[in-house]
Amino acid sequence: QVQLVESGGGLVQAGGSLRLSCAASGPTFYTFNTYLMGWFRQAPGKEREFLAGIIQNGRSTYYADSVKGRFTITRDNNKNTAYLQMNSLKPEDTSVYFCAASRLSDRGIKTSFYDYWGQGTQVTVSS
Repeated sequence: QVQLVESGGGLVQAGGSLRLSCAASGPTFYTFNTYLMGWFRQAPGKEREFLAGIIQNGRSTYYADSVKGRFTITRDNNKNTAYLQMNSLKPEDTSVYFCAASRLSDRGIKTSFYDYWGQGTQVTVSS
């Protein structure tokens, strides 16, 4: 079983920045660099929305159009941690943000593609 814990959420003014972290842990045979990592968000009453993904070795990333150019996903396999740098935040970015891990290698954007999820961290952007 893989455990994912997000951190770094909070309250920020429009135009500001936040960096979210996703720390992964698991049993001794678990290797973080075998998992593709993704970030999603979910606002009240809405479906969970894909934001960004990064493949196992970190050399390729992909984004939803809604965040392309503003958000950047990275990972540090030595620290078992994935990150989401969020710049130029807007009030409509207000949501609970989740990280997720997948054992697959394709560039998945559906929630069903991912095997493990964190508990989420709240991001609130004030106008």
